[in-house]
Amino acid sequence: MPFQQTVKERLITEARRMLQRRRNALDYLSSPGPAVGETPKRLLHRRGTLSLYHYQPTADEVYRVPILLVMATTNRAYLFDLTKGQSLIEFLLHRGYDVYVIDWNPPTLAEQHLKIENYVLDFLPDCMRRVQQDAGVQDVTLIGYCMAGILACIYAALHPSGPLKNLVCFTTPIDWSRIGWAKALADPDSFDIDELVERLPIIPAKMIQDAFDLLRPAGRMAGRLRLWDNLWNEDYVKGYRMMTGWGADALPLAGHYYRQITQELVWKNGLVEGTLRIGGRPVRLGAIRVPLLHVLAEHDTLVPPASAEPLMRMVSSTDKEEMIIPGGHVSLVAGPSAIKRMWPSLDLWLGKRSI
Repeated sequence: MPFQQTVKERLITEARRMLQRRRNALDYLSSPGPAVGETPKRLLHRRGTLSLYHYQPTADEVYRVPILLVMATTNRAYLFDLTKGQSLIEFLLHRGYDVYVIDWNPPTLAEQHLKIENYVLDFLPDCMRRVQQDAGVQDVTLIGYCMAGILACIYAALHPSGPLKNLVCFTTPIDWSRIGWAKALADPDSFDIDELVERLPIIPAKMIQDAFDLLRPAGRMAGRLRLWDNLWNEDYVKGYRMMTGWGADALPLAGHYYRQITQELVWKNGLVEGTLRIGGRPVRLGAIRVPLLHVLAEHDTLVPPASAEPLMRMVSSTDKEEMIIPGGHVSLVAGPSAIKRMWPSLDLWLGKRSI
């Protein structure tokens, strides 16, 4: 009898889920995706491909040291601010931090000549100064995600006298010899980067996305199958729509910037080999001495932990910590795992260093 009851209960549950799948499928196909990036903010500065925002503080007491969050140059910053209850920015505001964010806009043809120099010797220093002036303080914590972590590291290495107070890097690739997809997509023996940039002065986001899809041809289909299996679950569907929407909302790249990344990081592995020069100056990660937190995703296929781990041994910081958290490249920052694991750990680390 207990076995028969169990089978009956499972059949009833599956029947209910089937009905819910149909309702959610209709909603999925006929309605816009969930609203994202709605935490109140003001535009502090806009300049071409760059927008700097300040988020409205929500805590009665705010830490002295503000945070400047920087998104990867290929993506929109609303990954940090998906929706109420699933927003890293909302979490940080409630915990008493003063939050600023650099978001990127698609580069225009007039910006095709942008290079790493523009980001680390102009954009970042300018935004750091504006945060200092707006917050009325000297110290600023810089947090970079993925490629923005590289820009943050290069900035820190080239500005050892400050005003950087703390450096936080989320899943930041340092050793490009340990990234298999980079070799597959940009083999120097078969990939003519100069010809590509000549033909495409602005590298389309879709070209980059399609290249990744070629490396994982079943990835998109597997995601659709998981969606169907969980279509009865409204929370899952909402999360899926937010994540896939963010992934599809990618940004193009300035051709010269893309070529520089390919030649200096992917081919020459310049950060590890010490060959990278920016504005005529060598980039030495050993020049970084500020407190450092590096957060890695254990199952990250985009930035494998092996490619990110050298950062810890290469910097000269005496106050440094590395966290390896279960999850993938995006779920490290957003989603249930991030809310449970990464966000509290980040708060614990920042709180002691933001006074």
